[in-house]
Amino acid sequence: MLAACSGGADSMALASALAFEAPRAGLRAGGVTVDHGLQQGSDARAAEVADRMRALGLAPVETIAVSVGRGGGPEAAARDARYAALDAAAERHGATAVLLGHTRDDQAETVLLGLARGSGTRSLSGMAWVSGADGRYRRPFLQLDRHTVREACLAQSLPVWDDPHNVDPSYTRSRVRHEALPILEKALGKGVVEALARTAQLSRDDADALDAWAARAEADVMTTAPAAAGGAQAVHLDTVGLHGLPTAVRRRVLRRAAIAAGAPAGSLFARHIEEVDRLITGWRGQRAINLPGRVEVRREGGRLVIRQG
Repeated sequence: MLAACSGGADSMALASALAFEAPRAGLRAGGVTVDHGLQQGSDARAAEVADRMRALGLAPVETIAVSVGRGGGPEAAARDARYAALDAAAERHGATAVLLGHTRDDQAETVLLGLARGSGTRSLSGMAWVSGADGRYRRPFLQLDRHTVREACLAQSLPVWDDPHNVDPSYTRSRVRHEALPILEKALGKGVVEALARTAQLSRDDADALDAWAARAEADVMTTAPAAAGGAQAVHLDTVGLHGLPTAVRRRVLRRAAIAAGAPAGSLFARHIEEVDRLITGWRGQRAINLPGRVEVRREGGRLVIRQG
């Protein structure tokens, strides 16, 4: 397995813990650090982080330089580039898992961001303990607070690097961390971070149950399997069956169908699904609805037809 390490306190504590535990469990453990190239001297810092991981006993250790695009904003673009690099590293080294140093504080920030964006239950569920293809990504520190992992680094005299982006107010997460959460704690008292992290787990349990229900319901209302029609993916759903489903389940079915037809999940927002839902619940002969990814949704008699092209 590999520890993803930026050099910050969270990931350095993770790298140290992995270096200590892996040999005792009979596991081979390495590390990887990603140079996003967004700051002057980032290549030198990445090399230093790699040297620190080697000093801990991790092997192999790899430094990966990436090019960060602009799609979805700077934070999303950096995240996409980072995960692509981590995926590639895992494949090269045959790693069964990549460990990430996200803490309970990171989880609370993620939930608050999801709440502010009105993104729904799945977004409020925050980060999963295990995610990615075949459960590649693991977050063993999700129940630990940021102060605890920083104290662990101090106790071991581990040098850490504080990324200036983490305090840059031009980044949304930085504003949540240094402005929004402190204001909430001042107004509501201590325990906001723990409550938000607990909300994440409760929301994840609910979202998992609703997603499972939607998967079963989709099979019941699909009148034809996704098929190629003139080179375009198409999904046909029974409108009567859809109308009889609870709103939360029906909209999940519609989202799943839109993605199956070719709509990119990251660009498919709640407002898109709400518009499609009105073709079921408020049908008055509306025209077709266009979704991201050149996906079109139209009602044809008793069927909802979703196709790309």
